[in-house]
Amino acid sequence: MNAEKRRQLYERLAKANPNPTTELNYRSPFELLVSVVLSAQATDVSVNKATAKLFAVANTADTILALGEDRLKPYIRTIGLFNSKAKNILGACEILVEQHGGQVPRSREALEALPGVGRKTANVILNTAFGEPTIAVDTHIFRVSNRTGLATGKDVLAVEKKLERFTPDEFKRDAHHWLILHGRYVCKARKPSCPECLIADLCDYKPKTV
Repeated sequence: MNAEKRRQLYERLAKANPNPTTELNYRSPFELLVSVVLSAQATDVSVNKATAKLFAVANTADTILALGEDRLKPYIRTIGLFNSKAKNILGACEILVEQHGGQVPRSREALEALPGVGRKTANVILNTAFGEPTIAVDTHIFRVSNRTGLATGKDVLAVEKKLERFTPDEFKRDAHHWLILHGRYVCKARKPSCPECLIADLCDYKPKTV
């Protein structure tokens, strides 16, 4: 895919969805952090159901710590890997309180120092909570980028670096959201919905569905 096609791709996605955002429900950077940690290997729908109840009683680092592990787990028990996620959330809350005044830091290094937070999660927080032009590559974005030819790579870091290089500056802030939504609802893993795809003619994927 050449530069002109990439620009057209983003222009079409932007026209169809001018103000894309995450499907996770949150009202603060802290709530987003907890939601993203919980969303690993889980659906946004399941996370939103759990956090609706959790955040009603505890939605800050201090109040989550006050719950403790035994009282936190019942709120997230429906989410996969909830035992390890509970430990990570509490560990992250301890660091936030001790080192950052209970606030989520606006630094990749500080974010990645939190338990349960890797590069992808840090990118989501930086982009969605703070408006940074980062691109978090998950399985959907990895698939869409490789399948369409937008940014090919053997691993998520390679794809992320190419997306950063190839995405025009004016589209970088929203690129993550457009691509993840496209992968979730159109360019699906097992059977992409090519006939309904608004970028099908720009895409390098040869075995298109009909």
